[in-house]
Amino acid sequence: MAAKSPADGTPRRPVLPVSARKIKDNAADWHNLIMKWERLNDNGFTVANKIVNMKISEQFPDNKWEIACDNGATESEKPTPKYNEELDNCCVELLETLKHMTKIQLKMEKLTLTTEAICDLETFHHGAGNCTAPFFHTWPTPYFYEVSLKLSEMYKKELQLKQTIVQEIAHSADQDLMMVYLSSWLYQPYIENSSKLLLEAMLLETGHRQC
Repeated sequence: MAAKSPADGTPRRPVLPVSARKIKDNAADWHNLIMKWERLNDNGFTVANKIVNMKISEQFPDNKWEIACDNGATESEKPTPKYNEELDNCCVELLETLKHMTKIQLKMEKLTLTTEAICDLETFHHGAGNCTAPFFHTWPTPYFYEVSLKLSEMYKKELQLKQTIVQEIAHSADQDLMMVYLSSWLYQPYIENSSKLLLEAMLLETGHRQC
């Protein structure tokens, strides 16, 4: 009698349908893209903070703004601003960060389109209005698309805000406005708190997270 190999006694995982495997891969991709976005956001904030500090230092050298205002110098007598190479380098670095974030947001849109295509395929196979068994635990297939679309729209709006910040932050002379730009970059007002719950729920549903 032939001895059984160890693999013979190991319960095999159920084989997921192609659509289910793709949705599971998409969930992992969402997690990876959002983690990359957060790292870029932190890096971008560090650079933007340097830009704001340099702009303020240029406007108020040695914190002697009151003296500069009272010295009676005319516009023609005031020295012209010098080229600041460090400021220019920081602007280039912030623009590069924005380019990387743009690529991430485009990948998020592609994930959403892929999920929508999977939903359309399932509808084609099973017919509209027919309830099919969930691929994983409880989520019907269209809900993966709804979550992807919500996340994609949040990051799209946030990217548009960041584009404005990158365009304006180094050219603003208003200290309060610069601080608003800086705060907006850090706290990302268009990315709602629910985004974390949506991502975690999707990872839990697809088996990437354990209860």
